[in-house]
Amino acid sequence: MSATPHILVVEDDLEISRLVTRYLRANDCHVSATGDGRNMNRLLDDNRVDLIVLDLMLPGEDGLSLCRRLRTRSEVPVIMLTAKGDDVDRIVGLEMGADDYLAKPFNPRELLARIRAVLRRANGAATAHDRRAPSLTFFGWHLDCVLRELKDPQGTRVTLTAAEFDLLQVLSERPGRTLSREQLLDLTQGRSAGSLARSIDVLISRLRRKMESDPHDPHIIKTVRSGGYIFTASVEPA
Repeated sequence: MSATPHILVVEDDLEISRLVTRYLRANDCHVSATGDGRNMNRLLDDNRVDLIVLDLMLPGEDGLSLCRRLRTRSEVPVIMLTAKGDDVDRIVGLEMGADDYLAKPFNPRELLARIRAVLRRANGAATAHDRRAPSLTFFGWHLDCVLRELKDPQGTRVTLTAAEFDLLQVLSERPGRTLSREQLLDLTQGRSAGSLARSIDVLISRLRRKMESDPHDPHIIKTVRSGGYIFTASVEPA
């Protein structure tokens, strides 16, 4: 990511789009804006984008569908905007691959704080990397904590979102230890993120689908009843 991050705002409400664009530009962001998925795809093809602010309700293809398709070809972080405050809508957004969410109406200052938090997670803090093993292996898998890449036992790169990678790294650095949802939130996002503990369940489910031969009978990340989750593999520095 450059010193001036490129933020793509996909929002069909012109008033909200202009407000967000002005505020982000005033706070050292390069901003592109569009009101639909077709132009979003065009802008992504022609530009390097660091983060997408994506509205849930859009004309034509909605934000959930766009996010799901985007995740098949890109790891660019996504913050979902929704006019609905219901937790179900937020959780569905996370299941589609969003990294964070924000309900309307919102304060542009909070949106900026969330953008910065997601970008920090996506790029990793240099001080955190200094304290961590550069790469880890378990069950034939290879987790590169510097390049932020995961490779399966056959050496094939597995696409992870920033939030998925952060959670997998936290778990793999603490093998054999039961971690509650609240602890995992603290270790990956921090309390200031305002996320739901339920979002950890969504990320765990996504990791299992990508890593487990049978996601319904997991052997790498197991659920501890009334406790949280435990990373069962033996982990070694690579």
